[in-house]
Amino acid sequence: MEQWRKDSRREPVITDLEALVPKDHLLRKIEKIMDYEWLYERLEPYYCHDVGRPGTDPVVLIKMVLLQHLYGIPSLRQTYQRIQDTISYRWFLGYGLLDDIPHFATVSYAFCKRFPEELTSEIFEHILNKALNNKLLDTNAVFIDGTHIKASANKKKFQKQQVAQAAKIYSEQLRQEVNAEREKLGKKPIEEEDEEDGPPKGGGTVEKTVSTTDPDCRMFVKGEHERQFAYEAHTACDKRGFVLGVEVTAGNVHDSVAWDGIYEQVTSKFAVQFVTMDAGYKTPWIAKKTLDDGKVPILPYTRYKGNKEGYKPWDYTYDPVNDAYICPQGKSLRHTTTDRDGKRTYRSTPEKCRNCPCRAKCGANEKGQKALTAHIWQEYLDIVEQLRKMERGKAIYAMRKQTIERVFADAKEKHAMRYAHHRGLAAVTRWVRLKYAAMNLKKLASWSWKNASFSRILLAFPNICRRIPVFAS
Repeated sequence: MEQWRKDSRREPVITDLEALVPKDHLLRKIEKIMDYEWLYERLEPYYCHDVGRPGTDPVVLIKMVLLQHLYGIPSLRQTYQRIQDTISYRWFLGYGLLDDIPHFATVSYAFCKRFPEELTSEIFEHILNKALNNKLLDTNAVFIDGTHIKASANKKKFQKQQVAQAAKIYSEQLRQEVNAEREKLGKKPIEEEDEEDGPPKGGGTVEKTVSTTDPDCRMFVKGEHERQFAYEAHTACDKRGFVLGVEVTAGNVHDSVAWDGIYEQVTSKFAVQFVTMDAGYKTPWIAKKTLDDGKVPILPYTRYKGNKEGYKPWDYTYDPVNDAYICPQGKSLRHTTTDRDGKRTYRSTPEKCRNCPCRAKCGANEKGQKALTAHIWQEYLDIVEQLRKMERGKAIYAMRKQTIERVFADAKEKHAMRYAHHRGLAAVTRWVRLKYAAMNLKKLASWSWKNASFSRILLAFPNICRRIPVFAS
């Protein structure tokens, strides 16, 4: 037994890391497709080469952050600890077994103080452009949705404040169209809202619950979930799950309000034909904007929430010549006014409807008058409803579960995006964008590796091409 006993204090052995990292390791795949020269050129003005000690390689600092997001490590502190004893991480950074790893505080300081704020956006765009150049993106159909991220804030520490309410981007256009209709009806035009007009619908201030820990987040309540402070990442992806854009807002911002920002991000850079969204985006403005831009909105069925015993809105027939609705009993409901929200009101004549046998079913008031409302852009919603019933629309909407919903599931389960580890909207935005950049990089590296492996097989066995069926695109 004596010959097997060894001293526990062993001498360090210098090992070649290149031989220890598997050939098909994810980090090897990433190194094959990534280039870092543009980062050195971009960050050179932020370093001084003549004064003080030599700075840490900026690409190493960026790689440490990519490791954090690639492997879903919650914090930079834990990332630093894992790099210490993980061979593949050291190889990726270009460090040996005995080399000192840059401290996590150095990484944090670089991204918070030294590097430009737009660097995370540039990294995200650089990776996305690589996927585009490799023809891996399929932007014919894009999928837009939002997911909440719990903020790093105590929900018991808050105060009520009057905060500014942003005006909707289409407010002025809607007001102009409403005033044009009101002029035809002989009504007074609607002026810009001020505080005396009541609760603001665009602009002005409104009372909100504001966290004293992180004032940029907002209280979020959905269904039976508990109240919590949160942010929301409004995200767009393509058919293959590549994230094309992201817009981060406070947790109480409705999906339809933040839609314009993410929509412009995607459609200004890519050729998009179908825009797929859930029921939260089924608004007149979104339907109008997408159709006017030559895009096809794919939106789901929404259940009718009115009185199920009486007449439904679709039981009334619209008469475009007289701008009126005809009820199932043949009575006319004339257009009387249009309010500031763009809702047209159609009313029947009491004398004609007072003795109608279906008065209770249509919901007329005590005077015998029936009122029906329709939005000024209702025709766009009617077109969306017809598109929903097409087989192509049903097939594309069914892809949400394997595209945008899969992106959110992977981001939260595999890349630690369930809880925000930063405070402030700007910091959380950079954090989310880096996570999506890492997810795109992971997908890009894996797919490029598979394509390269398949090409090598074809070169080694050229006769196999004859047995591969060719499908028309």
